Amino acid sequence: MHEMSLAEGVLQILQDQAATQNYTKVKTVWLEIGELSHVDPDAIAFCFDAVIRDTLADGAKLEIIRTPGQAWCHDCMEHIAISSLVDPCPKCGGHRIQVTDGDDMRVKELEVD
Repeated sequence: MHEMSLAEGVLQILQDQAATQNYTKVKTVWLEIGELSHVDPDAIAFCFDAVIRDTLADGAKLEIIRTPGQAWCHDCMEHIAISSLVDPCPKCGGHRIQVTDGDDMRVKELEVD
């Protein structure tokens, strides 16, 4: 389950930011997860709860924001919405598409003390 290592990475970000921003408690984490990222929101939430025990984020609420998949079609020269990396362009049916958004995961916002 790669979500465990991703959750550990999120915790590392929280700890690094606490050191530079001088906070001691994380209350809420807003995590943006792209539709094309292959990250299961339920699995990341479960793993997040496990890795934050006895840390500055112990008891923190995780808010997950899903972002849609977006791509550029090189055949019809249009921005398109996609829900899978193997989807053809919904406008022209072409397969020469380049993902432009929705394939990543990032900490969008924190509520801290």
